[in-house]
Amino acid sequence: MTTGRHTGPGRGDPAPTGSGEPGPGGVPGAADPEPPGRIWPEHLRPGRVSEVAPGVRRVIAPNPGYMTGPGTNTYLVGGDRLALLDPGPDDDAHLDCLLETAGDRLLWILVTHTHVDHAPLSTRLAERTGAEVIAFGPPPRPGPGGQGGDAHYAAFAAHRLFADGDRLDGGDFVIEAVHTPGHTSNHLCFELVDQRLLFSGDHVMDGSTVVIAPPDGDMATYMESLQKVRARTTRRIAPGHGDMIDDPAAVLDEYLRHRRGREAEVLSVLAPGVQRGINSEVIVDLIYQDLGEELRKVARLTVWAHLRKLGSEGRASTPDRDDPEAPWYLAPPAAAREPEIF
Repeated sequence: MTTGRHTGPGRGDPAPTGSGEPGPGGVPGAADPEPPGRIWPEHLRPGRVSEVAPGVRRVIAPNPGYMTGPGTNTYLVGGDRLALLDPGPDDDAHLDCLLETAGDRLLWILVTHTHVDHAPLSTRLAERTGAEVIAFGPPPRPGPGGQGGDAHYAAFAAHRLFADGDRLDGGDFVIEAVHTPGHTSNHLCFELVDQRLLFSGDHVMDGSTVVIAPPDGDMATYMESLQKVRARTTRRIAPGHGDMIDDPAAVLDEYLRHRRGREAEVLSVLAPGVQRGINSEVIVDLIYQDLGEELRKVARLTVWAHLRKLGSEGRASTPDRDDPEAPWYLAPPAAAREPEIF
């Protein structure tokens, strides 16, 4: 959903008005369908190399679409020794552009998470350059939410695993890993320490909120990770899709506000259905309007993620939380626990 000061499609939760917000892609790693009539600004065109901060260049992959906005952002950090963040989809043109830009200086490839629009090119890029691939861990097992634009790159392999707080010393720069599960369980953000610039992957994006696709995607964990990043002294965010974010605190506050609001909407439609129960598809029909079929798929994932969070808090129940078609019921007041306040 487009929220607050964000404008333009990205990889997120559909708006109730069906305003051309992101939806799932088709071929994994390829460009998914473009928003109708969307023309991206010149500096956000695929293949464009831009300096977005001192010593930081952005190269946009040629995979624009509903789920990816202008395309996946790849970042190059450093001078004589380079680190690359999020190589993107396995695309020949993007590979050639990155090799030309990096030359023989690329030593490290950092991957925020293993979705097919972020990780696949790590394999060929490492083979061509000898660079070390660094990530949190392998892709999770596939589940009902791990299809289409939220599919993982099953062949991903890292040379080194980073946990929360681990650092890469590049000589003239230091990058710190920040574990931010929620969008995926293996999601890392990376902070360029001296500039307090956060490379956010799909944790926070310009232009929209983020799809949380169960079972690997977890709404409760995602909100905890949002609060974790909000507590940091981040000056700017370099997102995985879209333009730079210059007011991180305001954007993160709006993300949290939006999620709380969507949760309240889900609870409001559960309330009349205490006895009969309703599933995520019915809830989508009640709280969203005028969505195309592709956007409905994303909306159902979002609703399912909120239902699972409510279930973990004892505020809703279902016979099978791992079945996206299962009915959900509002929990009796005595059974509900107080939700965590963010």
